[in-house]
Amino acid sequence: MHNTVHFILQGKGGIGKTLVSTILAQWLAVKDEQPLRCYDTDQENATFSRYKALSVQHVPVMTDTRNIDPKRFDALMIDLLEEDGNCVVDNGANTFSPLMGYLLENDCFDLLQESGRKVYIHTIVGGGDTLHDTAMGFVSTAKSTRVPLVLWQNEHFGLLQSASGKVFTESHTYLENAERVCGRVVLAQRNVDTFGADIKKMNIARMTVDEVRASDKFNVMEKQRIKVVFRDLFEQLDKVAW
Repeated sequence: MHNTVHFILQGKGGIGKTLVSTILAQWLAVKDEQPLRCYDTDQENATFSRYKALSVQHVPVMTDTRNIDPKRFDALMIDLLEEDGNCVVDNGANTFSPLMGYLLENDCFDLLQESGRKVYIHTIVGGGDTLHDTAMGFVSTAKSTRVPLVLWQNEHFGLLQSASGKVFTESHTYLENAERVCGRVVLAQRNVDTFGADIKKMNIARMTVDEVRASDKFNVMEKQRIKVVFRDLFEQLDKVAW
């Protein structure tokens, strides 16, 4: 994992983009000794930037007229191109379309790859009522770029299956784009009263796993359950074909 750039892109709001960003950033910090740089381009809900331990830089790339400010994003691109290390770029639902348009119009993905960066797009598909919209976001991203995709399957909204019972990864929607996916990570739904409550407590406090481990605000069993969750997620990330 040297000189990688990870864009978290999904047009659906509240689907877990910041959660994915924090998990990915912590895994990268453990995986490689290169500098880790994190960016939050969410204009309205800059949650990622509140994780102080990750030193996230807030980059408000949109103007008051809801357009991308090229100079602000140009500066971000220059930073991604000129500084070595691994990068995580979190993006809000409100900036998804204009940001994707900017990246494509300026051939930013190709520019990064030509500059020796390995580029990945992380897209999230949720279950339950979020399945249709997030699946369409997955298709749109898959068809608009040649960048390898990492699919995050978020089960916290329900299982990823249609009303007929067909699992998303067995659907035509997924299979016709499956060759674009270099790996999948499942955000499994666990017991909401234990695992769910502990992860929620951790997220509300904007804490990393290392901070939880050192904190006296979490008891031994809360720490154990958080450890179990992140161990599983890190093992899944290890299996992605980076």
